[in-house]
Amino acid sequence: MSSYFDEHNCDPLPDTGEASSRPVDLLEFARFLILTGNWQHNEFASMFADRPPPPTSKSYIESLERECVDEGCKLLDSECPICLKKYELQDQYLQLKCGHSFHATCLVPWLEKTCSCPLCRASLPSADPDWEELQRQKKREKEREADLEALHNSMFG
Repeated sequence: MSSYFDEHNCDPLPDTGEASSRPVDLLEFARFLILTGNWQHNEFASMFADRPPPPTSKSYIESLERECVDEGCKLLDSECPICLKKYELQDQYLQLKCGHSFHATCLVPWLEKTCSCPLCRASLPSADPDWEELQRQKKREKEREADLEALHNSMFG
């Protein structure tokens, strides 16, 4: 059986024996409530939930394979959605997990500013643990709503 901390992807506070080392600040408590999804429908919570996405993680950017446009490439004579220039032979491009392709020189600056696809806004990995936790909470909330809807439909449908 996994521990609470493994299940929720967080680290326990160090046990120093001093009560003063524990976070007692109200902002830390509010952050805890927001990140765990227990502070719903509140203007204060929306300040954190609606923040812009952080940069894409450097390891993800480095893991993208740079490919070159060649004679048989499907991108030949199509346009890069960012710069709107046509792909030409020997142009380097990157393809994201959502399937969209971009010039490497166009995509990397975008990913260094935000962790989403420029075309479809599909979420990409970031190095910000708070952002990743917020994304997990949003996903859990959608799953809960879908489960409640399915339960309602099975009872009254």
